[in-house]
Amino acid sequence: MGGLQDGDGNPQDRWPQLAQRINEAADRIDVVLLCEATGWDRYGHKQLARAMADLDLDAAPLPPSRSGIGTALLYRKEVLGRWVRHNADFGLEVLHGIAVTSFDIPGLPAPLSFMPVHFTPMSAEQALIEANYAATRCYKYGPFAVLAGDVNYAPASDAHPMPHFAEMRPYNVGSRTLLPDGDFVPGQALEPDRRVTRKLAHNGFIDVAWHLFQQTKDESLLRPTATDDRIDQVWVSGPLADAVSDYQVLDSPAGASDHHGLVFQLDTDAIDTTNLWTYR
Repeated sequence: MGGLQDGDGNPQDRWPQLAQRINEAADRIDVVLLCEATGWDRYGHKQLARAMADLDLDAAPLPPSRSGIGTALLYRKEVLGRWVRHNADFGLEVLHGIAVTSFDIPGLPAPLSFMPVHFTPMSAEQALIEANYAATRCYKYGPFAVLAGDVNYAPASDAHPMPHFAEMRPYNVGSRTLLPDGDFVPGQALEPDRRVTRKLAHNGFIDVAWHLFQQTKDESLLRPTATDDRIDQVWVSGPLADAVSDYQVLDSPAGASDHHGLVFQLDTDAIDTTNLWTYR
């Protein structure tokens, strides 16, 4: 909730802890994608300006949001330059809003695009539609794209560790698990609904944590990011897959958020530029 209040609306300024988490994530942070930037536009964008100062980053325009629980993107101008496109078209088709922000990177024949996402937790069917909007719009300026945030649903592979179903609230069970064919009996075996993340994969995006896990078998890459599953995820387009490394889950300082953060490294010199195409 913007790091400024709790989920019940009580004042709770957690932004200093969140800023510490971000600033300590690596020697240098170049792009930050945020969910639930609630109220960051109020009082003359006061909290957005505070975040820019505390992180020493510039900000893209805040996307419109039907819920008011929008996303935000901050970036290091000295590394990426100024953004060359910021596009929120069709963003209100997604409950919390989406926008793609693109940068011209030396050596890349097309812009590098970023999109923070936060898919609706109330309906896997609606989130499935949102995922396709996000994937499509993230490709607006070419094949080099990063999409990350609170996806709210189980990772795509059946081989991924199962969610901790005992930690799920009944409404999470209703949203994040598959509807049984017959009567639902409390206590029966549950199956995670992986359609939302599979839609991202269907669009050619790669789950960074799962991609690196398949190479290293390091199970720490698959840690849950919230109470019951790894629902916060980073996805990159296919040409970026072999350029990613050093994915880690951020959980310090404790109490900064009810979700963990994620950090990874992208080597732009290693991006595959052999299959360049344009949006049409």
